[in-house]
Amino acid sequence: MNNRESDKLGFWSIVFLAINAIIGSGIFLTPGSVVQQAGSKALIAYFIAAIFAAILAVTFAAAAKYVTKSGAAYAYSKAAFGDKIGFYMGVLRYFSASVAWGVMAVGVVRSTISIFGGNSEDFGTVTIGFIVLMALITIINLFGQRVVKWVMNLATIGKLAALILIIVAGVVLLISTGASSHLNEVDQITQNGQKIVPTLTTTSFVMAIVSAFYAFTGFESVASGSEDMKDPEKNLPRAIPLAILVIALVYIGVVAVAMVLDPKALMTTKQVVAVAAIFKNEILRDVILVGALVSMFGINVASSFNAPRILEAMARENQMSKALTKRTKNNFPIRTFFISVVLAILIPMAFQYNMVNLITLSAMVRFLGFIVVPLAVIRFYRGKGIDKENILDADKNVLTDIVMPVLSIALVVFLLIEYDWKTQFGIINTQGQFVGINWYAIAMMIFGFIILPLLMSWISRLERKN
Repeated sequence: MNNRESDKLGFWSIVFLAINAIIGSGIFLTPGSVVQQAGSKALIAYFIAAIFAAILAVTFAAAAKYVTKSGAAYAYSKAAFGDKIGFYMGVLRYFSASVAWGVMAVGVVRSTISIFGGNSEDFGTVTIGFIVLMALITIINLFGQRVVKWVMNLATIGKLAALILIIVAGVVLLISTGASSHLNEVDQITQNGQKIVPTLTTTSFVMAIVSAFYAFTGFESVASGSEDMKDPEKNLPRAIPLAILVIALVYIGVVAVAMVLDPKALMTTKQVVAVAAIFKNEILRDVILVGALVSMFGINVASSFNAPRILEAMARENQMSKALTKRTKNNFPIRTFFISVVLAILIPMAFQYNMVNLITLSAMVRFLGFIVVPLAVIRFYRGKGIDKENILDADKNVLTDIVMPVLSIALVVFLLIEYDWKTQFGIINTQGQFVGINWYAIAMMIFGFIILPLLMSWISRLERKN
């Protein structure tokens, strides 16, 4: 075995890589909204979201054995369907990365404001916090990759410590206090004389699944590094689902503890990190908040590192302006970075910093890729594709290359049909009534799906002419 081969990631290394990539801000941000939407069925929503993520993850892993070039959905789409589809998927992936960055930035800003006793619902305060956060992240990036890696390692420790503390402290409290709440009682909890959890419908349950699914996103990026893994065609389809199973058990443990200890606090708290609200002890609550905050800040730094480089990769593939490949003396992609910063600020502002809508949007934006990539895998299996040079002659498997992709597409289509578009792009009052259209949210979607790709395509064509 040569040195290069021995340096590659083995099965368990891939499992740990996937766990680290997937566990992020989702478990800290989603429980309150998922329980509020699904009530006593919240744990089932997380379980279904985990199965959905595992099926999609296997599909992405199947794509990675045919196309080992980095870029994930962008590289697979380009190889299967050509430059135009690849370009569009690349822009959309960049947009989704910016949305995800914006979501996590909202989490950091509002959590920080809450810890220091400020009003995390105030638009102006959150906006100022955004500017301060982005300035701090810019400084970190200017110092170079060593500082970025240090911050991300610190974030990994923070998120694992916070999750372990929630489960351990929760179990200790359950044993010591003899709490006897039952999960089905969650549906009967009231506030101001009204039930908090509405009557469960297919649409509301789907919305809960989509919110829970956000906590499992990140699996799509694991397979993009397949060229640095041992036997990726064998290890990836086994390692990623195993990682998702481990994560699902942790998530379900955290949410179950929260639902039994204090489900009302979980659903009604104004804190961004809803699970912290279930603990009455202020020191314990603050430790969990700080751990979650460190985690989300680290993920913000990771997003600030990854998102600009998606745009930069497209420029290097001659699909974007070569000017976007410009870096500073410290190897900092300054132009793509500041474009990403603008998007990461404008998108949350368009949704008025509403965490539920932002989380759902972040998951939904990815769904187009969750249709295109499975279609690409089926094409690869059938020996078709545009970029023949970069499509490898990998071992074909009917289960991972046909059955799983078809199932992935069917699941995505079902979720899109049952999705509550009215709530996503409407203005809902405190009584849950539709009172108007959120034109800012609609404008941002039109910008992301239509205007941004057209604008970047026009700039790219203009440069090629010159």
